[in-house]
Amino acid sequence: MSAKQYDTLDNTTLTLLAQQALRRYPAPLQGEIRLLCRSENATFVVTAGGKRYALRLHRGDYHEKVDIESELLWLDALREAGIPVPEALVDCEGVRVQTLPLAGGQVRHAVLFHWIDGDMPDTGVDPRAFRQLGEITARLHQHSRQWRKPEGFRRILWDHPSMVSAEGHWGDWRDAQGLTHHNHDVVDAALARIRHQLNEYGQDQARFGLIHADLRLTNLLLWQGETRVIDFDDCGMGWYLHDLAAAISFVEHHPRAEAWVENWLAGYEQVAHISDADIAVVPALLMQRRIQLTAWVASHAQTEMAQSLGSEWVGHTVRLCHRFMEEESLLPVGA
Repeated sequence: MSAKQYDTLDNTTLTLLAQQALRRYPAPLQGEIRLLCRSENATFVVTAGGKRYALRLHRGDYHEKVDIESELLWLDALREAGIPVPEALVDCEGVRVQTLPLAGGQVRHAVLFHWIDGDMPDTGVDPRAFRQLGEITARLHQHSRQWRKPEGFRRILWDHPSMVSAEGHWGDWRDAQGLTHHNHDVVDAALARIRHQLNEYGQDQARFGLIHADLRLTNLLLWQGETRVIDFDDCGMGWYLHDLAAAISFVEHHPRAEAWVENWLAGYEQVAHISDADIAVVPALLMQRRIQLTAWVASHAQTEMAQSLGSEWVGHTVRLCHRFMEEESLLPVGA
């Protein structure tokens, strides 16, 4: 599941592939197609018959077809449990995951989803918005702990090596621009402490299972009092409280980050209990996520998201590593 870090196909080629995928669906779904964004995947807005749909075109060398089908099975189960999440459509032959051939024997996979309406909160909202995020995350975790996975279910693994080692899913954090060898020392020291603490914490079923893995404000939609979750592309097996670390992805250094964490925890506690052992490992998970994202920024330097972070973002990662090493009683977040 881990290899090349970014789809090198240009926007024109990706759009042609998306049009090819759309032609496999019934006539009422044929319509205008427009590229919405590119990150791990390319997402298109399809407008047909007065309705909107989201077409996700997967990059190569990340998820295989069985992994994507497994994601859709979890989404099916979540909807059955009353949790509003995306729903995939079937094509003319009843298939939900398209396989599109490329030259040289490569393929790309595509999925068409019903559009989900809602307003996306951002870091300018009241910190209490993170309570909603914590609450819906707890509901996902409750479902994950109870759900019996179908035979053949397979999703990506988010353990310590797969997140932050040189062979991690998102590349090597050492490749981030602006890091010096002196910086490497403090990041390595932080990773050693994180690894020790997570080994002590363990991976029993109460602490480690199927998670969203990217449940931040940009993947949350608020609609008429309902909280909706989107973009399960990174869902996989990991520590449940990694979803807390993911909630403040890319903005761990923001002055309000500690308040966001506190509100997330308060929202989560409204649905499920967080033990003292869970709380104790939160700083390690927050720091692990930030280093994981540093690897992502290095391997996705050409993306709009990575370029929008600015030249000081990597320096903040180093600063937070120092805080993590020097002040264990403080969360490695904030200005």
